[in-house]
Amino acid sequence: MNPQAWALVRHGETAWNRASRLQGRADIPLNDTGRTQALATAEALAEAGPWDLVVSSTLGRARETARIIAHRLGTGAVVEVPALVERDYGPAEGTDIAGLDERAKGELMEAGESAVSVVLRGTAALAGLAAAHAGKRLVVVSHGTLIRLVLSSLRGVDHPRVENGEVVELDAGLLLDFDEGLSTVR
Repeated sequence: MNPQAWALVRHGETAWNRASRLQGRADIPLNDTGRTQALATAEALAEAGPWDLVVSSTLGRARETARIIAHRLGTGAVVEVPALVERDYGPAEGTDIAGLDERAKGELMEAGESAVSVVLRGTAALAGLAAAHAGKRLVVVSHGTLIRLVLSSLRGVDHPRVENGEVVELDAGLLLDFDEGLSTVR
């Protein structure tokens, strides 16, 4: 991992992940597999360290993953950022999506918060962190759809699905460019 890069981490597995249910804002806790994934992620990040700060969504599954990681990395308390929560799937939350084709899944997901809203919310939160913690190495624990949509937008290509416990490298410089773009729109 690039020594200047941030690590975006998807939280560990939950019972709803295992059952292929849309989770969104439902605050479903980690299961034992999720905790094992968080520990493994923490070990991998320790090898790629040092890290300055661990940041998390306010949802329990991300907070627990972040606390496990922060404990292993010795970074102190986790900073919680509400804007890093998962996409709100509205009435589709809890729906079993196993066996649905991509079109059907997309329609369910669009019943709640729009993809554009997720990108703007998530990218603005990350850009704010980049401005506040310039030159620092951050681990940011969030959610699969938010990470995928934000990375797709920043990089200009569709990012693949992010697995539970997966670490994705992010150049924080991309966020500073986004923040400058926002200031001209405001």
